[in-house]
Amino acid sequence: MKLELNPDGVWYHGSNVMFDLLREGSTITQWKGLAEAFSHQPTMLSYDDNGVISHNGVEKGFLYFIDEPITVDVDIYQHPKTTMDKNAEFLTRHPLKVKIIEEL
Repeated sequence: MKLELNPDGVWYHGSNVMFDLLREGSTITQWKGLAEAFSHQPTMLSYDDNGVISHNGVEKGFLYFIDEPITVDVDIYQHPKTTMDKNAEFLTRHPLKVKIIEEL
C-alpha cells in the first residue's frame, strides 16, 4: 500500500493512557486509523492493500494529535525496524506536545 505524507497534515498517536507530552522515541503516524488501532495495545496488527486494519487489541484507547509543527527528519524519522509500508510509522526525536481527540 502506498502512503503519501502531507507536510502540513495532522500527525496522530494512539495510547491506552492519558498524558500531555509524548515521549522521545514514540510512534506517530498520519494514518488516523493506524493510531486508533495502536491505542488498543494489540499484540497482532495487520492491514490489507486497501488499508483495512485488523488487530487483537482490547484496551481502552485514546487518540491524540501532535499539537506543534512537525518536520520529517528533524522532529521525527522513519521507524527503522517497521514491517509496515514506507510512511506508515515514524519515531519522535524529542518530546512533543499532544492534545487528546477522543476516547476510543
